[in-house]
Amino acid sequence: MVSPVTVVKSEGPKLVPFFKATCVYFVLWLPSSSPSWVSALIKCLPIFCLWLFLLAHGLGFLLAHPSAIRIFVGLVFSALGDAFLIWQDQGYFVHGLLMFAVTHMLYASAFGMRPLALRTGLVMGVLSGLCYALLYPGLSGAFTYLVGVYVALISFMGWRAMAGLQLVGAAWRWTELAAGSGALLFIISDMTIALNKFCFPVPYSRALIMSTYYAAQMLIALSAVESREPVEDYRLNKAN
Repeated sequence: MVSPVTVVKSEGPKLVPFFKATCVYFVLWLPSSSPSWVSALIKCLPIFCLWLFLLAHGLGFLLAHPSAIRIFVGLVFSALGDAFLIWQDQGYFVHGLLMFAVTHMLYASAFGMRPLALRTGLVMGVLSGLCYALLYPGLSGAFTYLVGVYVALISFMGWRAMAGLQLVGAAWRWTELAAGSGALLFIISDMTIALNKFCFPVPYSRALIMSTYYAAQMLIALSAVESREPVEDYRLNKAN
């Protein structure tokens, strides 16, 4: 098991561009009321840096590890979703929703189906039902179905991220903690978006949404880097 100190020393320098890009976003704080390609670039820049973070481990590493590839592709769809949401008031909210739906399917696939952790899945299912019930009165038209499907997908992703989480004992791994924490923060970010858009104004919503979102993406990207087994061993582990 790799210690957290070792992780910080080995992975920290590769994340410096991400932290700088995130600071640029919050320092510039471009008004969301005036969407532009510049604001889209500034918003997507931290995600681009997470692409580079994974690529810094080598193309061979990504090609040899299916879970890392899926997380990388998920980050690509996330950037597309971020760009669409810049123009959400111009009718591109659904496009962004669809891009992030694909992202959650890719992340869930990366986290895998073992262990199954049915109790965790049941808890996530109940929570997702409660979240949808809270949002439902504010939904209309196609959003009634689209938001329902999206809530189910992000909850499924959260289930798979948290299924292997062990906080104590020999089975503890920092990558699983990163995946579970990242999924939880992603759910908080998206739930804040939904409440703010469909139910009621959330104070400081943009700051809350973006801070939890960037932290979530960083943690999920980090969860990929300890997948050091070759692809043959990966398939064997998934089968056992």
